[in-house]
Amino acid sequence: MPEFESVEDFPSESDDLRQIDASTRGGFVFLSLDPVASFADFTDEAAAKLEDISPDNLKFVSKREYEINAHWALYCENYLEGFHIPFIHKSLNEIVDYGTYSTELFRYSSLQTGFDADGGIAGRYLFMFPNTMFNFYPWGISVNIVRPISPSKTVVEYLTYVSDESLTGEGAGADLHRVELEDEAVVESVQRGIRSRYYSQGRYSPTREQGTHHFHRLIAEFMN
Repeated sequence: MPEFESVEDFPSESDDLRQIDASTRGGFVFLSLDPVASFADFTDEAAAKLEDISPDNLKFVSKREYEINAHWALYCENYLEGFHIPFIHKSLNEIVDYGTYSTELFRYSSLQTGFDADGGIAGRYLFMFPNTMFNFYPWGISVNIVRPISPSKTVVEYLTYVSDESLTGEGAGADLHRVELEDEAVVESVQRGIRSRYYSQGRYSPTREQGTHHFHRLIAEFMN
């Protein structure tokens, strides 16, 4: 810094550039401006369930953004519950055996697993609180980052990483664009519904909304 030769005790620690906490896992870099817990607290439990997935040979192939006229938390809620799959995602429901769809809860994350008719894993969906989603398919990984814009507008950033291009047209992750548009229609409909003066909160399904309930509990924890 020029012209600071006569300044006492300069530079001090407060003059340094701010250090940002960073960690890596599976080839991805994670940053936190104000961490409330260690990175391990956010990832280790879920990662233990995904040890069979190798990040080797992943290639970044595309980035796409979707603008949704709804609150960011409604988008996350939709991601975290399994109710809507048979009714909204007909093509996906033909691949995923709805009866075997499962949800596992961890401290700051949850993992949904969908199986196909042969008992194989069709897709795994990892939600990391508050707004990051990792979707694991046979062909690679899709990452969703949910960015709040306003109370009624959200941008979802899609990042696609492929390890086996020969499988991209098959299975649960074959048409992510179509599934996204179906989800958006539902979420925007819910946004309109909750603005009604007749709206009141409902109950949680113990079999299909464990992830949603977990998400709401974390929101309440951080708000309070």
